[in-house]
Amino acid sequence: MATKLVKNAVGRMVPTEINNEIAVPFKGVGKYKPEGKKAAPSISSCNDYPLDGNKQVASLEEALKKSGLKDGMTISTHHHFRNGDLLANMIFDIAKKLGVKNLRWYPSASFPCHEHLIQYLEDGTISHIEGSMNGVLGKFCSQGKMSKTAILRSHGGRYQAIQDGEVKVDIAVIGAGTADSFGNANGVSGPSASGLLGFALGDSQYASKVIVVTDNMIPFPCYPWQIQGGNVDYTVLLDKVGIPEKIVSGTTEVTKSPDRLLIAELTAKFCEEAGLIKDGFSFQAGAGGTSLSIGNFFGDIMRRKGIKARFARGGSNKYLVDMLEEGLVEYILDGQTFDLEGVRSMRENPNHVDTSPFTSYNYHGKGNFAGMVDIAILGATEVDVNFNANVVTHSDGYLLHGIGGWQNCLFSKNVILPIPLFRDRISVIREEVTTICGPGELIDIIVTERGIAINPKRTDLIEKMKGSKLPIKTIQELKAEADAICGPAQKPVLSDEIVAAIKWVDGTVIDVVRKVID
Repeated sequence: MATKLVKNAVGRMVPTEINNEIAVPFKGVGKYKPEGKKAAPSISSCNDYPLDGNKQVASLEEALKKSGLKDGMTISTHHHFRNGDLLANMIFDIAKKLGVKNLRWYPSASFPCHEHLIQYLEDGTISHIEGSMNGVLGKFCSQGKMSKTAILRSHGGRYQAIQDGEVKVDIAVIGAGTADSFGNANGVSGPSASGLLGFALGDSQYASKVIVVTDNMIPFPCYPWQIQGGNVDYTVLLDKVGIPEKIVSGTTEVTKSPDRLLIAELTAKFCEEAGLIKDGFSFQAGAGGTSLSIGNFFGDIMRRKGIKARFARGGSNKYLVDMLEEGLVEYILDGQTFDLEGVRSMRENPNHVDTSPFTSYNYHGKGNFAGMVDIAILGATEVDVNFNANVVTHSDGYLLHGIGGWQNCLFSKNVILPIPLFRDRISVIREEVTTICGPGELIDIIVTERGIAINPKRTDLIEKMKGSKLPIKTIQELKAEADAICGPAQKPVLSDEIVAAIKWVDGTVIDVVRKVID
């Protein structure tokens, strides 16, 4: 557990040690620069692998045994199957059967389908999770039931941690829609196609042992090879590796809520009036109902103006694919596929490009895509009067969400949070957020159904919007309005016990999550 606490650059008390490893407190945006060289796996020799390229073994259990599965290891998985993932549960069922304990699970994300793993957190098969914890896993952590401190990272932060040697992955298990016995693999074809496999790229490059699992083993070569067989130790054929229909998890339909439709319309109108929607611009929006509606409004504006976007950053979905196929968008640079239309498009359209956290988000690289995006549409559970935002905990203190690519997208040119002024009669705009995931200096515009607040640092936007008929207000005015309706927001009741740490994109600790007192 954590030891000494120090105040970091956003005023939060954070540990200098987590799980007996040194932790660096957040120093400010762009203030921490790493030293040293990238991590690397041990040198391998072709002498140890079949000359005919056939690395297939009889079962996942055999592959884990051959990979040396033992107590205390770090096991990584990826989340391209989203709520249709079958592999993570299988892996830890096998670990339990073999009596292996104290495993660190390093997923790129978790979903409700992983509730099955609660039993293994309780019996010590899994010591802790370093990755997103949605729903029941997050609540389990918030109640202080995890034996070690959890760590949450952004998608780019996860790649950074592997690349920098902060996390040493012992065994990576990669589920693929199609693979060959040598280990080349992709997610765009086969009965369990999930789209791209970018979240597994770092695992395949840096893990000590790499296992590729598929339910569609084809003769060599499997192409395109999103995962290259030269990085793979073993391959396994299963009856079923994932449920592609459950990739479509969460809200992937345009909102019908009048308030959220109003938020979407105000967001699009703001972007148009501020001159952000112009020929050759770029944007990123998620798969939530409000974000999808904003994308539709963007499409209407683009058709009216006769312009198109150079690229859109995905998560891809049927709405973004429609814009690509209509010619409103020249390229989709996709990091995650949210539905089966996205999978189809990626398979068929060369302008639908699969990307990875290395190219998209890695902060410890020679640049990434995030800063090239003109408009980033993001969500938040809370925002405060200093524009700091929270995406992992709710106002009751419970840790129920992961970070995803959210932190990485804050480096876009115009970061917009379209959020309701209150949820369940609780104000979303607070004096101070429960958990800081992103510093306010990187968040530019807050759009609610009752008004739009521009960060005072964005004097250029404030100047452009002078005289606008849109409801431009200060963040303090929006908070006062919410407080008048809901009453002042109450702070959650938390203990001093730290149950999770929130890493910033550079690997420093920006905040912590404390145990909830019911």
